[in-house]
Amino acid sequence: MGISALSLRVINKMDEFTHTILCVDDEQGILKSLKRLFRKDSYRFLTASSGRQGLLVLEENNVDLVLSDQRMTEMSGSEFLAKVKEKYPDTMRIILTGYTDVDSITESINKGNIYKFLLKPWKDDELKQEIKRSLEQHDLFVANRKLNEENCKQKEKLEKINRHLEEMVQERTVDLEIQNQALQLSQVVLNELPCPVIGVGLEGMIAIANRETKQLYARYLRTGDQISDYFSGEVVKNIFNVIENNEQKFLKDLKVEDKIWKLAISPLTGEFRGKGAILLFYI
Repeated sequence: MGISALSLRVINKMDEFTHTILCVDDEQGILKSLKRLFRKDSYRFLTASSGRQGLLVLEENNVDLVLSDQRMTEMSGSEFLAKVKEKYPDTMRIILTGYTDVDSITESINKGNIYKFLLKPWKDDELKQEIKRSLEQHDLFVANRKLNEENCKQKEKLEKINRHLEEMVQERTVDLEIQNQALQLSQVVLNELPCPVIGVGLEGMIAIANRETKQLYARYLRTGDQISDYFSGEVVKNIFNVIENNEQKFLKDLKVEDKIWKLAISPLTGEFRGKGAILLFYI
């Protein structure tokens, strides 16, 4: 179904409105006067002849400000605006009243049901200025609420990120503790092996040496020393060939401290491949 030219004009006109005002009064003359007063302003102006009808209008429209008469049949203006506050707290609420009605709406003002009251008969320029200031206040209220909501959302996001980081730190801490325990256990196992074992790094530095190794060398071998300080050039050459070619090699008739040993040279694997070798002495 197509959209008529009239409908398009109505839609375009609604796009030009800056705010929507609902005026509620049981006197048609008052409603017509107010409508004429605001006809040149960029407001969408709605009317209702009773509080009950005004609530129906609010259900179908997003209203920024309600201007209500106090003395109406069925429901007074203060009663009507109390219901508006309950259902539409962001909507500004202004009441029109005579001098004799001021006392009757004081309680409603104290409860916050009414933003302000204006006296009848009103002066057109003053009324328009009050409406303008009230709508500016409405925009500030709405903008502040949205900002608070956005801040709350950002706070929730940050709290979620912090919780995730804390969980990651806890998981990482557990992993590090497990790795540390595994390292300690591997060091104990290495130290308890009944044969000498030496770990050699890529640059020929002794990285690890177990207890049997230190006993073999009368305890003067230390980690951090160069492997060339304890082996012949031929043995050292074989060690570097194993690291480079990633192939295990066995040597025999290796004399250490007046004792003949066999030597197994094994390359490191996995992420340490090409970075070192393990020397295992056996009879």
